[in-house]
Amino acid sequence: MAGGNERSMKALKEVWRRAENSLCADCGKPDPDWASSTLGVFICLSCSGIHRNIPSISKVKSLKMDHWDDAQVQFLAKHGNAVTKATYEAHIPIYYYQPTYNDCQVLREQWIRAKYERKEFTEPGKQLAYSDGVKEGILWKRGRDNGQFLPRKFLLSEREGCLKYFTKQDAKEPKINVKIDVINATFQPVKIGNPNGLQITYLKDNKTRNIFVYHESGKEVVDWFNAIRSVQFHYLKVAFPIASDNEIKNRLTRNFLKEGYMEKTGPKQREAFKKRWFTLDHRRLMYFKDPLDAFAKGEVFVGSRENGYSVQKGLPSGTQGNFSWHYGLTIVTPDREYLFTCETETDQLDWIAAFTSVINQAMTPQEYASKCLDAVSFPS
Repeated sequence: MAGGNERSMKALKEVWRRAENSLCADCGKPDPDWASSTLGVFICLSCSGIHRNIPSISKVKSLKMDHWDDAQVQFLAKHGNAVTKATYEAHIPIYYYQPTYNDCQVLREQWIRAKYERKEFTEPGKQLAYSDGVKEGILWKRGRDNGQFLPRKFLLSEREGCLKYFTKQDAKEPKINVKIDVINATFQPVKIGNPNGLQITYLKDNKTRNIFVYHESGKEVVDWFNAIRSVQFHYLKVAFPIASDNEIKNRLTRNFLKEGYMEKTGPKQREAFKKRWFTLDHRRLMYFKDPLDAFAKGEVFVGSRENGYSVQKGLPSGTQGNFSWHYGLTIVTPDREYLFTCETETDQLDWIAAFTSVINQAMTPQEYASKCLDAVSFPS
């Protein structure tokens, strides 16, 4: 018996060491140490918890702690991540967001359920809830002034190229009507305080407006998210007919590069530093008094190094403003310097890394145009 166990463990390790199985089949996290004995995929601990919630589809076991018999090991050897992906990920729409291990629970869970439970990507041309160019339904929206979440009707239309919401079910005129090409959507469960929280942003008079929504159903809110990406993709295909599908895909919804609290001072650099919530959305740095504010109190464009932008650790010598956090950083632009302090050295280094990644990228023609339009800066 002992020899049989050793033989099974040796065979299991050989399958486990295959290059195709070195990343989690569902989120791409390196060194997965769990597997599904019914699907034949190697997955990480976090994704194994999601699989465990759909026991009719997937039965998971630890590769290190659980016993695997010969038949189960042979099943893994016959399948593995590459073979299983070829079946369950055969026809993923190019606009569909495939989450990574850095993404929130609802995105990863619905991705796993879409693949294995609903089998959304096994057949070409399958009609999907987010693929027909129109979506209408109720989302719970946070009030801009009172902070209460109330049900609101939303309508997304590819034909009209816009997203609308209505304050009443029978309202004829929408409260907002936003062109699809200026919309971004990103999941914000922690900030919104709901596991299905979605932040929708759009440009209004070249300022960023935030809308915070959620739905009780994880599937429904992820369907809304991918419906927005679908409509955006088809809109941009018409607007940029010579662009490749991958180029257009890269222009769809994006996650913010960095968010969190810092302290800031005003342009005279003698004012007291004030704690504010900052969001770095690629080249647009915004700050808010509260993370759930509808509008930023100020915005600044972060350009490229070749255009005179840089980030420096620390504050200029002789900085006079009072501050309670002592890990400073300075953003240098052609017009002025922006001074910030962070609570910890880790925060400071993370912010510097985020700014550096943006500054080191060459600016696109569209970003040059955006900078010319952007007259907004940080007030005092």
